[in-house]
Amino acid sequence: IYLSWVESGEKNTRGAVVAIAKLNIEAGLPPRLSNINIFWRQYPKVSGRGHYGHRMAIGPDGYLYIASGERQKMEPAQEMRGSLGKIVRIDAKQGLWAIGNPFYTAALAREFSMHVMRDYSGAAAQAETWSLGHRNPLGLAFDANGRLWESEMGPRGGDELNLVKAGANYGWPNASNGSHYDGREIPDHNVNDGYEAPKAYWNPAISPSSLMIYSGNLFTQWKGDAFIGALSGEALIRVDLNGENATKADEWPMKTRIREVEQGPDGAIWLLEDGDKGRLIKLTPK
Repeated sequence: IYLSWVESGEKNTRGAVVAIAKLNIEAGLPPRLSNINIFWRQYPKVSGRGHYGHRMAIGPDGYLYIASGERQKMEPAQEMRGSLGKIVRIDAKQGLWAIGNPFYTAALAREFSMHVMRDYSGAAAQAETWSLGHRNPLGLAFDANGRLWESEMGPRGGDELNLVKAGANYGWPNASNGSHYDGREIPDHNVNDGYEAPKAYWNPAISPSSLMIYSGNLFTQWKGDAFIGALSGEALIRVDLNGENATKADEWPMKTRIREVEQGPDGAIWLLEDGDKGRLIKLTPK
């Protein structure tokens, strides 16, 4: 299995890590993990506790995609020598950037071959990058046709559902359909700004916590649609996906913060509520 957590660093800094491990399940014994091996680290580690991201999805190409938040530092989302505010694509078996990544250049290859260690982590972060300009990506999922979708929290409004493309820049912090928490305006996405606009956005904010694209047979009318858990919105949200287009559809009030939405093996939809008394809920047709 793949799992992630937050790792401390020097001088009160922190960063996300991703590891691979073996899940052992034996009769009469509690499940346990063995052979835990960290193969990716968010770079650089910074102060604060916000916007780690680190959602994961295995692509149809067999590579691992990791959503990496910008840690509430904003500008690093546009800087190529770091993984903050990026979606990265790596070969998880070897812990290396994947062949065909859009920012892996011949110059980087020479740098690696020469072992220029003073900026090796920054060079590796650039080689791993699949897309940039993300804020707080908390949902990552592939549709049946291999398209990668991502949901992320905007600032004050401007929560997004994005179709992620190789090498695309999604604009943060230079473009957003929301505004800063102190009321300062941010330029809206427009067709001439050079950034990839979201396929759907929410203003006021819903605080999307998770993303699932339904492929089951219990709710056949929603097959291929996106489901988003909302924290501040306290809802389960359905978005109709049609090719590369997305249209906001149902929004079911749940009267509590929804931390996670997943699909079960039988096609049921599972929700995890947020908080000390949060419940695990299974949804099936009436």
